[in-house]
This record gives sequence, C-alpha cells and structure tokens, in this order.
Amino acid sequence: MKFVLFDLISNHPNGVTREILTAQERIQEVINQAVFAEQLGFDGYGVGERHGPPFLSSSPAVILTAIAAKTSKIRLLPTVSVLSVLDPVRVAEDYATLDHLSGGRLEMMIGKGNDPRHYPLFGITEEEQWVSLAERYDLLKRLWTEENVSWEGTYRSPLNKVTTEPRPFQKQIPIWHGSASSPLSTELAAKNGEPIFSSNAFHPMAKYKELIDHYRERLEFYGYDSTKAVVGAGAGSLYLANTSEEAINRFRPYYDIEMNTEAAKHNQSPFKDLEDHIQNGSALIGSPDKVIEKILKYHQAFGHQVQSISVGGLSKEEQYEQLERFAAEVMPVLKREIPSSVWDIEPAAVES
Repeated sequence: MKFVLFDLISNHPNGVTREILTAQERIQEVINQAVFAEQLGFDGYGVGERHGPPFLSSSPAVILTAIAAKTSKIRLLPTVSVLSVLDPVRVAEDYATLDHLSGGRLEMMIGKGNDPRHYPLFGITEEEQWVSLAERYDLLKRLWTEENVSWEGTYRSPLNKVTTEPRPFQKQIPIWHGSASSPLSTELAAKNGEPIFSSNAFHPMAKYKELIDHYRERLEFYGYDSTKAVVGAGAGSLYLANTSEEAINRFRPYYDIEMNTEAAKHNQSPFKDLEDHIQNGSALIGSPDKVIEKILKYHQAFGHQVQSISVGGLSKEEQYEQLERFAAEVMPVLKREIPSSVWDIEPAAVES
C-alpha cells in the first residue's frame, strides 16, 4: 500500500489552545509538513481546493509548486482540482508548469468539488456541475495530449488551433477522479480507464463501496480489466495513542471544532458523535493496532492500493507526533500486508 498525506488548509482555532494561525503561518505549516512527510517516507502529498473560509486552499497549484521546490521524491496531487468551475486552458498551463518544476511528480486529481460556494463565484449553477465537469475534463485531456486543438463547447469561448505551453513534462500526466457522492464521477473515470480516489470521509463504508463497485463494473463495460483497477481511498482524521481511549479523549476537542464548521455542516454527517464516527465510519482514531485493523477492513471492501490520511487542525507538535507514529508503527505493516505497484516507476523515466 502507498500513503498520501492530504491537507485542505483549513484554518480555524486550535481545539485545545484556541490559538489561530495567520494565513502566512498556516500556509508555511503546510509546506513544512510536506517536506516532513517526504522525510518520513510518504509517497504523496495532496492539497485540496476550496473557495471560502475557513480554508486557505484556493490555489493548490501554487502551494504544490512551493512544495515541489523543497522536495525531490514525493508525488504531488491537487485533492481535488475543482475542474467543474475552472478554465481548462488555465488548468492545462498551470499544472503542466508544475509538472516541469517537480520533475514529473504531478498526479492530477479532478472533481466537481464538495463545497457549493464555488459555483456562484465562477458563474455556473450547482445543477450544471456534472455536465460542466465532463466537458472541461475532455478539453483538458486534449490540451495535454494534442497540439493545434480546435474546440467549441458551452463553458468557455471556442479554441482555434491552440497549443498550450509548456507541454507536460510527463508523456502522460496521470489523472485521478475524485469520487465522493455520485456514480457520475465513477462513470467518467471508468469510461476513460482512469483511477479513482474515494473520499471515504463523511459516510459509512457501504456508500463508498457501492461507488467503487460501480466503477469496477463500468470498467468491464467499457472493455477494461477491472482486476487491474487502481483505487485510492481517504479516511477521517488520524489520531494515534497508546490506547484507543486515550486517542479518543485527546482528539475530541479537535473533532468538536471541525464538526461545527460550515463546511462540515454542509456534508450532513450521519454520525451522531465521535464514537459513532469511529465505530461506523473511516476515522482513524485509536491505538496503532486498531488503526491497522480498520485500514485492512476497508481494504477488504475497497481493494484500494493508496491510502490517504490527514492531521489537519492539530497543533504542529501533535501533527509531527502523529505522522511519526503512523510512519513508524502503521505504514510498515500495511506496506507488507498490501503490496502496491502504484508509482513504482520513477517520474523522470517517462519524460518525452
């Protein structure tokens, strides 16, 4: 199994100290965290995209470029790039530039996003999100794989023999499809034979398993071998301690803060409290053995090869404590138990 650390760059008061960082401090914290993740042996680092408080992640390409300058191995992912509201020409240019600056470490992840506040900002309605995403995705792929692209659609002005620059560093930038709530996302991924990344954060396992099963079924329909499907999965927050009781007690103040944000309220969590979330959801709160047990349980259901975690909202000291423990006590066991060939090829090996 491969491991990715995600951060949405939420910036709200610390659940214990009530301290709130400045935007500058929080952004620098993310860059330093990515460097630390690489040192610990994480395989990837992801920055989400949101367009409203308490998030500072409106420009993941810029943040990932800063991370690229301070790292050398770790894969870099927007998680997700909200392509449903973005100009594919701008996206093609920005992320191809990042692909060069990182030496081919970009793993593109697209989606329609999980926060309805971005639709009025960028001039589409929420009802259009899936049609918009599919159209912009098709254009983005053409811009990365073709030159002299002529195109006409609904969500931007026509193109006449356009070649975006720079061309990608990689022969083919990998595209993952973020999947959270609808079979329309898994359908788009399956139709194009591309991997999915299940958010797996807000609901019980069954909802996400249904989407992943749908993805594999549709891969077969489109002529792909579903046994070779590449799946990633997220999780709720991570908090490790010597006992599960200690982990729950230490994490509870952070959970309470997070669940009272407007973004969390929008997700309409079905869990009544932290204990319910741990028991019936994907939250990784407990002893290392309990967390390993839970990830193995989800792997049995999902068959995923990449696992993401998040330590956002914790103090810097606790973030580093959690990442060190996860890297030392959880990752080695799961890497041994669940082999994964994802990202085994060095990025530079596919340079054109």
